[in-house]
Amino acid sequence: MSAAKNTGSGSRDQAVPAMQRVLDNPFLLLFIGVVVPTVFYILWGIMEIVTIPLAK
Repeated sequence: MSAAKNTGSGSRDQAVPAMQRVLDNPFLLLFIGVVVPTVFYILWGIMEIVTIPLAK
């Protein structure tokens, strides 16, 4: 019976991949889902302001 427990613990000793840790964390996903669009739209807005021609 202890041999059956040892076979299952071998898979637990393996490192969890980084992407799986990210996808398993709902708060990190929420943070990424809010920050990425915010940064994108801020940069997009800055680019739009820079490209406006100067009035003469």
